[in-house]
Amino acid sequence: MPQRTIIVAVLALILGLGAGYWFGSSRTGSAYSAGYEKALADAKATQGAAAKKAADDAAAAANPFQAENPLAGVDANPFEQAKKVLNPFE
Repeated sequence: MPQRTIIVAVLALILGLGAGYWFGSSRTGSAYSAGYEKALADAKATQGAAAKKAADDAAAAANPFQAENPLAGVDANPFEQAKKVLNPFE
C-alpha cells in the first residue's frame, strides 16, 4: 500500500469521525435544550405556585381586621320583632 493511500484513509477517517460527532451533537443538543427548557419552565411554575401559597398564607395570618359575621347563624331578622312591638297597628 502506498503511503499516499494511508494518508487519504486517515484523513477520511478523521473527517468522518468529525462529521459524525457534529451531526450527533447537533441532534442530541436540540433535544437536550428542549428538555432543559421544559424542566426550567416546570421549576418556575412550581416556585411560582409555592410563592403564591406562601403569600396567601401570610396575608391571611397577618390580617388583624378579619372578623366573623356575628349574624351568621341567625335565621330571622331581629328588627322585625322590634318593629311589631313598636308599631302594633301595622
